[in-house]
Amino acid sequence: MDNGAVYNATTEPGAKAPRRRPFGCTVRHLWGWRLPVKVVQAIFSFVAVVCEEIVDDCITCSGLYFFEFVSCSAFLLSLLILCVYCTDLYKSLGEDKVKKL
Repeated sequence: MDNGAVYNATTEPGAKAPRRRPFGCTVRHLWGWRLPVKVVQAIFSFVAVVCEEIVDDCITCSGLYFFEFVSCSAFLLSLLILCVYCTDLYKSLGEDKVKKL
């Protein structure tokens, strides 16, 4: 049989693969003042975790344990938000699911 026009090697002869950034990083979804605010929030919450860990002795530690829980949760959640908004995970989850989250 003859390899006719139906069996062409490709439909786009010179198409190049799209260039991807390392780890899919982008700041397209956190633009303007939102990106610096989220970065500062992550830094402050990390500083709070470090300051809490410096305390050696306490008389009533319930407040310190609550502060530890809140500061660690804030740090982890701010890192999660930065990872979702600044990587390709935002596209794969979908904008509606990210807003619900």
